[in-house]
Formats: sequence, structure tokens, C-alpha cells
Amino acid sequence: MDIAFHIGANCTDEERLLKSLLRNADSFAEQGVVVPPPNRYRRLLRETIQTLNGQPPAPDARDILLDAILEHQDGRRLVMSNPDFICVTNRIFENGGFYQLVAEKLQGLRSLFPSDRIHLYMALRDPATFVPAVFTASKHADFDQFMQGMALEDIRWSDVCARILQAAPDMQLTVWCNEDTPLIWAQLIREVSGVDPMTRISGGFDLLQELLSPEGMKRFLSYIRSHPPATEARKRKIIATFLEKFAHDDVMYDEIAIPGWTEQMIDALSANYDQDVARIAAMPGVRLITV
Repeated sequence: MDIAFHIGANCTDEERLLKSLLRNADSFAEQGVVVPPPNRYRRLLRETIQTLNGQPPAPDARDILLDAILEHQDGRRLVMSNPDFICVTNRIFENGGFYQLVAEKLQGLRSLFPSDRIHLYMALRDPATFVPAVFTASKHADFDQFMQGMALEDIRWSDVCARILQAAPDMQLTVWCNEDTPLIWAQLIREVSGVDPMTRISGGFDLLQELLSPEGMKRFLSYIRSHPPATEARKRKIIATFLEKFAHDDVMYDEIAIPGWTEQMIDALSANYDQDVARIAAMPGVRLITV
């Protein structure tokens, strides 16, 4: 079976991708794609991997898990999503590293599904906005304690990708920049679900609706109907134009609220991120979705 697992990262899509996948679950099922509700697998997988503690599972573990997750649904592809799969926000920088738990989690996942084709999907995010977001979500009171000695300038998504490839070389890894998500939203839904690229989906503009003003969304839909884009590239250009003109400032621009951070620091983190994404684009074994 194909298993598609959207593993985060924390504080990227805020469960929007899962909601859109669930919205299309019935139509996707016609193509053999099963999108179960998260309460069937999130706690189950987390506790099972923790119980294993690096030891091999029982021979029938896979079948028991799939029975519980699928609940008698048949399909060629199982789609799951859990932004906290690698770790909760409090543990992102555990022991002064960045997502150091990823190898342990993926090795546990592979041991539970040894014969299945596993596809991993993960959004990246500029550390200049990612760090304040996960710090806030962690409810941690002290920023230095939250970072556990991890230097901001050493945050590299390419390091996380490299650890994923080392821990799970047989899993397919697809990543994208969270900043690009509004432009590639419909593609992400199709990519993760594995449906035919021409499949009509519901909610292809759900994220855009959150970002545009009501008047902007009304004009966008009117324009799309009267000027149907002939290519995906053309559609993304239209979306970018409407975002520039009609987006809510409070959802398009993240407020950086870490005491002591300067504009120069923020610019440096973003520049490092751009270089890091370029490194990822050149990494064998990683597929980067771009606009």
C-alpha cells in the first residue's frame, strides 16, 4: 500500500491541508484513496512508536494498525497528516539541535509498515517567522530555555532533510516553502492525495479565501470564471496578483515579537533560509515543489 504522510512542520499550514483532504475524502475514495479522520491514527501511531522504543514490533502489528485506521475501507493509498508527528513544539530544539527526533520517529514508522511505500510531505518555513511562531505555540516563558542552546544562524532545514534521507532512504520526501503555499494549494492537495492531476477538487481556493478581503475574493472568482487560466503557471500568476492587491496585511505579514530581535537579524535569517532552500533543491532524494 502507498502511505502518504504529511508530517508538518509545526506552525505551517495550521491543519488546513488536512481539512481540505477530508473535504474531498468521498471523491478521492473513488480513486482508491483513503483519508481517515485524525483521531484514528495520531494517538495510535504516537503511542505505538513510543512503546516500541526502538525494538521491532510484533509480526501482526501492521495489520492491526491498518485495521484500526482504515476501519474496513479498501484503498491503494492511505493519507495521513500530523504536524506534531516529529515532535511537539516544546521539543523542536531539544538538546540544542533542530528536529533531532526525526530519525527515531521515522525508523519507528518504517518498522510498523515494513513493506509499504511511504511518501513524506513537509512544509518548510523561514526561521525569521518560524521561530517566533513555535515559541509562542510552545507556551514557553523563557526564549533561551526554549532554544536550548540552538543558535538561530545554525537553523537549517537542509539538515533535517539530510537526517530524513539517512534514517529513511527508501521513503520519498517532498517539501515546499510555506510562504509559497497560497500559490500551490490545489497542487498540494492533489500531490498528497495522489489522485489524477486533472481531478476536480473542492476547496482549491480555501486558503486564498482566508488571505483575501471579501471584495478581493469576489473579484478573483469573477476573474477566474471569465478568464480561465490555460496553465498552472498562469493561475499562480493571477493568484499572486490578487494577493498583492487584496490580501489582509495581518495574515500575509507575520509580526516578529521576540525581544531583542533587530531588523538586521531578521533579514539575515531570511537570507540564510533562501540559501538553505537552494541547497535543498540540489539534494538528491528530495523533491522541492516550487512556484
